[in-house]
Amino acid sequence: MAGTAVRGRLTWQVATVASARPETASVRTIEFDLPGWAGHQAGQHVDIRLTADDGYVAERSYSIASAPGEPLQLTVERLEDGEVSPYLTEELRPGDQIEIRGPIGGYFVWDGDDAGTPLLLVAGGSGVVPFRSMLRHRASIGSNVPVRLLYSARSLPDVIYHTELDMAGEGAEVVYTLTRQQPPGWAGHSGRVDAALLTEVAWPDDRRPLAYVCGPTAFVEIVAGQLVSLGYPPDRVKTERYGGVGAP
Repeated sequence: MAGTAVRGRLTWQVATVASARPETASVRTIEFDLPGWAGHQAGQHVDIRLTADDGYVAERSYSIASAPGEPLQLTVERLEDGEVSPYLTEELRPGDQIEIRGPIGGYFVWDGDDAGTPLLLVAGGSGVVPFRSMLRHRASIGSNVPVRLLYSARSLPDVIYHTELDMAGEGAEVVYTLTRQQPPGWAGHSGRVDAALLTEVAWPDDRRPLAYVCGPTAFVEIVAGQLVSLGYPPDRVKTERYGGVGAP
């Protein structure tokens, strides 16, 4: 499959909801039945299109949560002022149909070919979604690439895929930092991702690691800049941003 898909050359397909389950109070994972799905790479995304009864159309992009070879799954966070996410997280039911276009993207993918190259994944909030795809892909292909995921969330109940991440497998380390609320006795990190935390968690640059950063725009810009300051070459820091300007 080509690494990069061009939107203009993609066609909209009708997908049927196979199942939906909550991840947190505001996040839901939806699995789709899509007979024409050609497959995807870890780190790609899709477009979703909703058309109202009056003809109004809303489109949004969402990272793919499932690994290559698995049924298409999207994990969606409800935004209070959103046009699409409230419907996907609250109204959509098994058997319902929506339009999907994709997969899209070739820059932010991880195909598992970089044998021995350490991975650093830095997620802010729902920016963890494409990293679930990467971690699942790593497990499915039996990769022994060492990986560290630094995950910034507001509180422990806001951690998406918490149980799954805690069982990420040998060679995969998950580090949490909670920015707004910590449970009693919390022994993990607190506060936003900063240079000190990255210095502690990130692979040393002499190992030529590959870094992926995903989250709100401000979060991504700060983290990517700090990694470059730590010695990471800019071309070894791949970024994916989503709507919103704040950091989790």
